[in-house]
Amino acid sequence: MTTHFITAEIDLQESPAEMQRAIEAELQKRGEPLRWAVTEVDSDRQKALVEAIVTQTDTE
Repeated sequence: MTTHFITAEIDLQESPAEMQRAIEAELQKRGEPLRWAVTEVDSDRQKALVEAIVTQTDTE
């Protein structure tokens, strides 16, 4: 198992619950999220920058 620091750009959503689901779905594509945080919001572009730590299972 390895851990990775990643960043992702997420479209802003209508509600906090929808935003959380969108973030978790995007992070799940890249591994199992351990923790994440929204670190920047660009209201002009309607995007949020998310930084996360994810784990990935080594397949050998």
